Amino acid sequence: MINRLITGWTIQRGLFVLIGSIIIIQSVLDKQWFGVAFGAYFASTGLFAFGCALGNCFGGNCNTKPVEKNDGV
Repeated sequence: MINRLITGWTIQRGLFVLIGSIIIIQSVLDKQWFGVAFGAYFASTGLFAFGCALGNCFGGNCNTKPVEKNDGV
């Protein structure tokens, strides 16, 4: 887990953490508690690099196989 936090940082990961943190701070200031959970999701996605949206498939299940075209020939 520590290795996952330290390595593999990209601009997109940094943006997820930054935007998630901004959402959390703004939600707390406005007392919109649902927004804290929403921001925490984005911040944790960037921090822990899980989810296929970041291109870092956590479980390796995000790989898609190319579709072969069969023109009937």
